Order: sequence, then C-alpha cells, then structure tokens
Amino acid sequence: MKTRITELLGIETPIIQGGMAWVAESHLAAAVSAAGGFGIIGSATAPAEVVAKMIKEIKETTDKPFGINIMLMSPYAAEVAALAAEEKVAAVTTGAGNPSQYMKMWKDANVKVMPVVASVAMAKLLERAGADAIIAEGMESGGHIGSTTTMALLPQVVDAVSVPVIGAGGIGDGRGVAAAFMLGAEAVQMGTRFLVATEAITHENYKNKVIAAKDIDSEVTGLSTGHPVRLLRNKMTREYLRLEKEGASFEELEQMTVGSLRNAVVDGDVITGSVMAGQIAGMIKKKQTCKEIIDELMAETTTILSSAPDLLK
Repeated sequence: MKTRITELLGIETPIIQGGMAWVAESHLAAAVSAAGGFGIIGSATAPAEVVAKMIKEIKETTDKPFGINIMLMSPYAAEVAALAAEEKVAAVTTGAGNPSQYMKMWKDANVKVMPVVASVAMAKLLERAGADAIIAEGMESGGHIGSTTTMALLPQVVDAVSVPVIGAGGIGDGRGVAAAFMLGAEAVQMGTRFLVATEAITHENYKNKVIAAKDIDSEVTGLSTGHPVRLLRNKMTREYLRLEKEGASFEELEQMTVGSLRNAVVDGDVITGSVMAGQIAGMIKKKQTCKEIIDELMAETTTILSSAPDLLK
C-alpha cells in the first residue's frame, strides 16, 4: 500500500509505531521497522547519550528507516533534537510544544518532521513552520491526550493542511486503519497495539493488564489541572480521581505520579503505577510479534478497502 507517507519515509506499510515513553526503545522500534512499518524511539526525558545508544542498537539490528519522538518539554529536548540531525534519522515526531526552532537544523539534515497535534490550529501553525506531515491524534489514545475524538479531529485536519496526515488514537485493527483512510489519513500511528508486542520490553504484568482490559477500563486523570492523561483503571487512578474531586493541588497530584510510568512498564507495578493505554485496549486479546501485528493489520485493511464498493450495491 503506497501513500505519500510511505514514500516520504521509505517504508513498506503505512503503520507508524507510537513513541511511548519507557516502552518505545530500540528493540521495539527495530522490530517494527524490520517488519515494514516505521519504528520510533520514545526519547521522553532521556538525555542524548541514552538515545544515542538506542540509535546505535537499531542500526546494528536493521537497515530500515526509523525515527525519534521528542517531547519538547524535556530538559534534554535541544540535545536530542541535535542528535536526530547528527544521526540523520529518517524522521522525528514531536509533542508537548512547538518544534519550529529546530526545523531548519532538521531540514538541513534531511530529517522529516511529523508533529503530533490535537487541534486544527496547531496543525496549520506547524505546516507553516515546515512540517512534512501532521499526526492528528484524538483523545482515545493512551497517555497525554487532547479533547477532540479522532473521528472529529482527523477529517478537519486533513481539510486544513496540504501535507499528508497520519491518524492516531483509537486505532486497534484493520477496521480502524481503513476508517482512518476513509477520513483522509495516509498512514496511522498506533501505540497501544504495540504495547503487548513480543519484542516490547513492557513488563508482563503490564501486557497482561492490557490484554485483560474491557472497553470501559480506561480513565482520564488530570482534567482539572489541564493535563489529562488516559490510563487503565487501578488503585492509583481511583486515588488520583478522589483527590482531584476534593480539590487537591496540582503539586500534590503530580507527586502521586512521579516515576509511576516507569514503575508500571519496567517493574510491573500495575496497582499503583501508571498503566497508560488507549481505549482500544479492550480489543487486544493476545501477544504477537511486530511482524504478526503489521501483517494482520494490512491483511484486514486491504480486505476491507477492497470490498468498500460492495457496500453501495
């Protein structure tokens, strides 16, 4: 399946792996890229030397293109941005800010820029700044979210910009991929589906909690603070929401979650840790390799899209 995104990134399938903190490291990114998708290192708040080590590991594993997700609020954002240019990674995705200050450096190094946005206004702004593609992410996704659903956000972003758009949030199988394409996307970004990949370093407790999740098992914390986060329900989310309802301060609420994502992903604390996952967690029933995930997604998508004309009969 060829689109402007597959041509832009030099990949075989329009499947992009989300840059999930603590989860999206070299093993997962390399496996996704080797399977024909686009693997991404989630740099989160890691310093440049840590990211450089992961880049080296990927290059030793596959010659396929891959990228880096840069959280612009990270204290190491500038040095990781420079590393991306130095290493000439295929693309960067960005979140939590405006990457305009790094655009020229990336362009000079032929690094493609694909910012994650949650609004039409930000999509327009970043297209003007030089973005090569836009990732329109709806509130169904795991982790930090916006306020608009994918089905409402995606077609509006597609209509607002001329660069290709990648749909994200609430996409878990070929039906979701096909729906995103019908809404104008030319690729999809998926995080939750890859959480349980065989190659993901995600702790088995975390993977099993995602697989056991039902459709109603995700909750959003932080609405009162302006920093909403989607997670799977557990003791931590219940306590957080109770304190939030009682008017706890931002500092008190933040203290509850310091290090909690690492605790869940690395140590397997799914009781008091932050088990970030999207609303499609209830659709995930098994662990698979990245190749199995991508092959299954593309088989389902092509079957659905090829049969679309029959719906009018």
